[in-house]
Amino acid sequence: MTIVQALVLGAVQGLAEFLPISSSAHLILARFFFGWPDPGLAFDVALHVGTLVGVLAYFWSELTGLFFAGLTQPRSRDGRLFWYIVLASVPGGLFGVTLEEYAQTVFRTPALIAVTLALMGIVLWASDRWGRKKRGLKEISIWDSLLVGFSQALAIIPGVSRSGITMTAGLLGGLTREAAAHFSFLLSVPIIAGAALWELRHISWRHIDFAFVGGVFTSALLGFLAIKFLLRYLRRGSFALFAWYRLLLAAATFLMLFFKA
Repeated sequence: MTIVQALVLGAVQGLAEFLPISSSAHLILARFFFGWPDPGLAFDVALHVGTLVGVLAYFWSELTGLFFAGLTQPRSRDGRLFWYIVLASVPGGLFGVTLEEYAQTVFRTPALIAVTLALMGIVLWASDRWGRKKRGLKEISIWDSLLVGFSQALAIIPGVSRSGITMTAGLLGGLTREAAAHFSFLLSVPIIAGAALWELRHISWRHIDFAFVGGVFTSALLGFLAIKFLLRYLRRGSFALFAWYRLLLAAATFLMLFFKA
């Protein structure tokens, strides 16, 4: 893997992890479009560690506050939100471990990714268009956490998007756009951390070189900026932009498959 490939894949991971467009799909399709070799599971895990650093850097103060509130004042609004995040993380973690083999093989075909990109684009647009969008982050309930948590389990399929499906579920539950995105970002911390810890057994010091480090740094930086951008954008903008992007990328993938056939 060259330094250019590592930096491009790091940028793709950082941006697509937190925007509702599917980072796993983009990493697979980037290699498919450019004909690049698979850099291996170790590099994929490292890129996720990079995005974990990005989200921790952005929400560090809030996350520490929620953590201590959850331990010392579990009945407070922040304390309840902490435990809702924990609860919502369970389904995704269980499905991730159970279906890991399929996620690394069957689910990674460009044709399936194109279908899921398009379908989830339509669902995202519909939930953004018709969701009530009345409740903020502090009004999240245990039922919201369960809905978002079980929806997150579908993100094992590339093209669905962890951030996309959790934001969609939040919108369907009546959360505002900002609240749905904010909750999705907070929820990303345990799920990304858990996945990274689970897969760290595949990484050894021999994997680490300049390209490897460059990809991780780019992933962290672009992840941080993607979070900042989306939270600001959603104050006035809608998810329609990302729904249209998903449909266009799906169409481009089908065209590439047609010409390569």
